Amino acid sequence: MEIKDPFLGLFSSVNNKCLTIYKEWCRVKVSKEFHRIECNSVHYPIRKEEVFMMKELKPIKEGKVREIYDNGDSLIMVATDRISCFDVILNNVVTKKGTVLTQMSKFWFDLTEDILPNHMISVDVKDMPEFFQQEKFDGNSMMCKKLEMLPVECIVRGYITGSGWASYKENGTVCGIKLPEGLKESDKLPEPIYTPSTKAEIGDHDENISYEQSVEYLEKRFPGKGEEYGAKLRDYTIALYKKCAEYALSRGIIIADTKFEFGLDENGNIVLGDEMLTPDSSRFWPAEGYEPGHGQPSFDKQFARDWLKANPDNNWELPDEIVQKTIDKYLQAYELLTGKPLK
Repeated sequence: MEIKDPFLGLFSSVNNKCLTIYKEWCRVKVSKEFHRIECNSVHYPIRKEEVFMMKELKPIKEGKVREIYDNGDSLIMVATDRISCFDVILNNVVTKKGTVLTQMSKFWFDLTEDILPNHMISVDVKDMPEFFQQEKFDGNSMMCKKLEMLPVECIVRGYITGSGWASYKENGTVCGIKLPEGLKESDKLPEPIYTPSTKAEIGDHDENISYEQSVEYLEKRFPGKGEEYGAKLRDYTIALYKKCAEYALSRGIIIADTKFEFGLDENGNIVLGDEMLTPDSSRFWPAEGYEPGHGQPSFDKQFARDWLKANPDNNWELPDEIVQKTIDKYLQAYELLTGKPLK
């Protein structure tokens, strides 16, 4: 079957008969023996083995992992099976990864509604337009409120690791924050620290900034609101981390660090957006066997990061073995945190 643009005077061909397509794309309804094409209230039967192609929607924005679709007064956020490390999209597909990200975000959004509202409306594709009621969108799609996103990535660190550990070894600070002497790699910090960064476009790197710089940055975008928004982002970030880290520890997982993103709703209220506490945005360590003084095994994409570091001529592509180990860790983390396997 051939589908072409009706506004160019073209047509679709069904059983060698021409079917004129008017202003709306036809929908297929399934009967016992036939599909039925419904177009402007006129019904055209076609045999079941023939395929009718619906108009494909295009995302209005694509991130490293997510695709965003406009749904009128809401958005549809689809977590793909892409994987990124060091702000680069790798040349791999990690099957079921997008579903883990969406369902884990839903779990945390539900858990933290008492701290502040979030942008989630539904993860059930039956609540979404017909285009999303396809297998490839089931489980990895979230319908969300539209927000004006605040241009600060809100990072919180409860343990010293990664780039924070490298900075501490050099000058005793992490993102300009002075820390106690004598800390070992992977030590728990006396209190979680807030280390914001600017939100980079695809292909660019996020830039670490101080709290004071975040206030200035927000003031330029929202005159008269920089100090208020900066303080609220910091306080919400710490509050979310503390509650979720305590819960995760009770389930056998240490959340070493993570990041959040926030936006403003139509009334100017700050709302939690994007994803929340997924293996993409966080470092998850097993509590069992935790021992400061060295790097820790992880439930997140640290597996992939470590392999890329050890193999600099990688062409940004992971071997199948590392891909499988990565998704196994994602699934294990989901089951530990939620108490149920991923459907």
